Amino acid sequence: MKPDSSVQFQKSPSLPFVEIRRASNSNACYHTHSHDEFSFGVIDTGHSTYQNRQNLHTISTGDLVAINPADAHSCNPRDGAWSYRMLFVDTQWLGAMQQELFGGQEDYRAFEWQRSSRADLRLNFNQLYQSLLQDKNSLEAETDLLTFISASFKRQGESLIQPKISHQQADKVRQLLEDELSENHSLDDLEKESGLSRYHLIRNFKKHFGQAPHAYQLDLRIKKAKDLLQNGNSLSDTAFQLGFADQAHFQRHFKKRIAVTPKQYQSFFVM
Repeated sequence: MKPDSSVQFQKSPSLPFVEIRRASNSNACYHTHSHDEFSFGVIDTGHSTYQNRQNLHTISTGDLVAINPADAHSCNPRDGAWSYRMLFVDTQWLGAMQQELFGGQEDYRAFEWQRSSRADLRLNFNQLYQSLLQDKNSLEAETDLLTFISASFKRQGESLIQPKISHQQADKVRQLLEDELSENHSLDDLEKESGLSRYHLIRNFKKHFGQAPHAYQLDLRIKKAKDLLQNGNSLSDTAFQLGFADQAHFQRHFKKRIAVTPKQYQSFFVM
């Protein structure tokens, strides 16, 4: 029997503890079930009846859902096919992250919200989903995951730990990123360098330098890329030298910052 081609599963190449599921124009229905992981998703097209424990929701295009481990739930399309994207995040990883955010020793803290139509949260999810598909760059993906998780908790009024901020701790990370521009460091690497937890490292660094560490590193790489392109380096060599996952990843971030593709930029300098 052939698998349903409308539904795809994969592990994130950048964060293997996250599973990605995507359904495109699917008619699949799901009996009541639960997951061991935390689950987050967004509806891209269509409508669905979403039952989570005792709560019944009608969800449609643009809505997000959150499902805690062991929560009995079901989601079934209404009025034909629907499309959606889901992320399944390892409970142990997320529990450890929650301890960094809130303190305490509980295994994990459940999300109170089950459905949201918040545009900013959807934007966070879309950015995270894109990052999780990228190979090699765990720093970008984990930063986007932390951003989404912390924004999700702020939605329900949770108070996050606010540690005392040290410029020297952030500066150690800045120096490492500048010295090792092509290295794809993980947040664990930067955590060891700074002595801060991952979430508070990101907040600390952003306060002092205006961007999260991965965005700061990307900015440095694009500046260097401009120089390499002006001197005739090929797009593929430039992407490789600067640690991008591939040429498409390089082009996407270059255009975001310069407003033209690398090839278009190079054409102004190399005939």
